Amino acid sequence: MKLPKIHIGRPQQIAALLLLFFLGECLWVIDRQQLSPADYRYALCGREMWERPSPLAGYFTTCGNLNGDGTMAYRVAGLPLTVQRLVLVGADKFRKPEDRLYVGGSLGGSTWEMRHQISLTGVKFLMHLPFVFFAIWLGGGLWWVCRRLFGDEGAFLSLGLYCFCPTVIRYAVSPNNEILAMWGLYGLVYAAIGVAHALQGPRRKWKPRIGLFVLALGLTASAHLLAAMVGFVAAAGFLFYLAERRRSYVMQILIFSAVGALGIVFASFAFRLAPFSYVFTGGGARFWFSLDAAKGFFASLINAPIAVAAGVAAILYLGVKRCRYFGNTTPLLMVLAVFALTTTQTVSYPWLWALPFLLTFAGGVFADALETKQRRIFVALSIAILLAQVLFCLNTLTSLSRTI
Repeated sequence: MKLPKIHIGRPQQIAALLLLFFLGECLWVIDRQQLSPADYRYALCGREMWERPSPLAGYFTTCGNLNGDGTMAYRVAGLPLTVQRLVLVGADKFRKPEDRLYVGGSLGGSTWEMRHQISLTGVKFLMHLPFVFFAIWLGGGLWWVCRRLFGDEGAFLSLGLYCFCPTVIRYAVSPNNEILAMWGLYGLVYAAIGVAHALQGPRRKWKPRIGLFVLALGLTASAHLLAAMVGFVAAAGFLFYLAERRRSYVMQILIFSAVGALGIVFASFAFRLAPFSYVFTGGGARFWFSLDAAKGFFASLINAPIAVAAGVAAILYLGVKRCRYFGNTTPLLMVLAVFALTTTQTVSYPWLWALPFLLTFAGGVFADALETKQRRIFVALSIAILLAQVLFCLNTLTSLSRTI
């Protein structure tokens, strides 16, 4: 498959500027953070996954079975520290034997050594920045999907609300599986739609997109099993709906994708059967239905502009026929499905996974409204919503650095 030509025009530059501002917000918050017990836990478990899995029978790390969490966040948090440790040990070999800090070049270390290393200047950024980059990756994907579906105006509304959403920043600046599950679920759904469209074309375009779908499913499952299950069910529905005359291939794609995703999850457990079995017995995917989290999100003052945008978009979707088409219906269905979920075995926040779909829905409906005779009204409303979101976000950054 030939790679598409990269054209950097004015829309790409504006999107990059918004994402750069988002990066600046996250850096500002991280710089004022204090390391928490959760940081040490993610760093310790992550480093053990990369360096020396626990010898305890049935456990992958000394942190136990990770409280039902996926392994991905621990590996993401621990990888920069492991790489840094390798660099320190490599540089240590150039010192005189009597001046070396790591006797024998060992990567092992005591808890004190671990805490000393993580307390060094800059290590806090090493551990937190990977999650910021995943959030930026998601923002870029959100803009790309919205621009392909709705054009520049809808894409910039969605990306603007995303980059100045305090909730997104809060989860982007600390180690957690929620931001990774949000990234994975959004990519998984639209990767499946991409596979369905590819099935209508030549076969040479099938394998790359199916491979991307398998990778998205596996990484999402490594972050949170429930997010992967929801995405898999949604992907199956969209594939059967869009594949049309190629529906006979859908079941094969789903079976091979599920097997490939299990292989990725197995690899995330370093190919160890005992801890891998906990994926099936730990109850991390148990869920029920509740609207309490959704009510809390929309009732929060810092989310008021997004709530207004979503409310206006819902009214327009119900009242204006041109707004009811597949591009707008897809994210709306995902919002309705995910916002109502709540985990019963682990502490997770599925409502957060629905946020990119909510912003996609709002951007799509507003893009349709901007093509009507009432364009000026909706332009003014869009600008007012974005400005309000920017003000609320900037006013919340200081409190974010204190509460995380």
